[in-house]
Amino acid sequence: MQHPQRMALHNEIHARPPEAIEAPVSLSHVVMVCDAEQRAASWAHMAELARDHHLPPPDAASTHARLDLGPYRVRWELHTEFVTWTFMRKGNVDHFGEQEPEPALLVVPQRWFAQLPGQCLANLHLWVLPSNAFAAGSLVKHVLYEDTLVASSVAGGFAEVYTDFAVHGDGFSRMVLLAGDMAPRRLGRLVQRMLEIETYRMAALLGLPAAREASAVLASAERELAELAQSIRSATPEDEPMLLDRLTRLAGEVESQHAATHSRFSASAAYFELLDKRIDEIDESRLGGMQTIGEFMNRRLTPARSTCAWSVRRQDALSQRVSRISNLLRTRVEIEQQQSSQALLATMNSRQDIQIKLQSTVEGLSVAAISYYIVGLVSYLAKGAQYWGWPLSAEITAAIAIPVVVGGVWWSLRRMHQRVFKH
Repeated sequence: MQHPQRMALHNEIHARPPEAIEAPVSLSHVVMVCDAEQRAASWAHMAELARDHHLPPPDAASTHARLDLGPYRVRWELHTEFVTWTFMRKGNVDHFGEQEPEPALLVVPQRWFAQLPGQCLANLHLWVLPSNAFAAGSLVKHVLYEDTLVASSVAGGFAEVYTDFAVHGDGFSRMVLLAGDMAPRRLGRLVQRMLEIETYRMAALLGLPAAREASAVLASAERELAELAQSIRSATPEDEPMLLDRLTRLAGEVESQHAATHSRFSASAAYFELLDKRIDEIDESRLGGMQTIGEFMNRRLTPARSTCAWSVRRQDALSQRVSRISNLLRTRVEIEQQQSSQALLATMNSRQDIQIKLQSTVEGLSVAAISYYIVGLVSYLAKGAQYWGWPLSAEITAAIAIPVVVGGVWWSLRRMHQRVFKH
């Protein structure tokens, strides 16, 4: 019997495979952040494009799809938080040194492109050119900003990459890759890694606004916690319920903020790790004394990464401090309650002793009273018995019965008390 997930798990290693690419080619890469509804609409948007070109729609259960539409190709990928669209078309490098090359997005239906579901997180134009088409001056002049230029030799020296990590007037960042003599499959893998570097860079930075917002909340919570800790030192038993209420509300605020940002910080940490791996995989080295992509990322992204990591540590530390102070205050309240309970029990024991003594006194009177009634009955019984020949008068009979009755009543009460206290 086959496992129901066997084929899906087996095909996971083939998920999002790179395409074989031959230079020259231009690519336009778009990253759209989508919720669950927009993710479904994204697939429908891809299916609409296929129908417009008389092609079958992609499989609804797939996480990636490719369409060859003649003048250009489109690649659609569904990720956890976002959807990526990559448009490719064969390029022309004849006039590259004289003017900016055309992006792949130019041949995409603009009305359809403007309706992509979700919110745009990253846009990138990437031109893959043969090495003999490159002139450094024209590259800087027509495509990239010279003052922020970053360049390196990648793929073990078989290719060169140039970028400026800037958003240009059309809303897209730009990158130029000089392919050299790389095989199409290897070039395709390199291009995919370059696109993923831009994608994961932006996705990782989504945690930075959350970290900045969390810092203000954490600073306020830390100040309030310090004030509470100081107040607890000099608090009276009457102040403790109010302090415990404030501490409980503070704990709720801290945990609520932690729950709201934990997934975002965890995702950012994962994206930062993926970014590091992709930079390592392109195997870059310094080119002409210029700053490499890895050096640029390490210098520019380290503060953002540290801010996110520090926010996570602050949240954990604050949560632990709130928990410790809450436990201390609760322990203090419990000790005072135990002392109050002990005093109450001592008072109850004292009252019980008094009640027992009073009860003993009442029992003595009860013996006399019960004996009095029994002796009275004996007297009446003796008066009636005189008619049948009882020799003694009622008074003498009663006098004789008094010791016996009193002794019997006292013994009976003692027996009853012994049974009660035994149980």
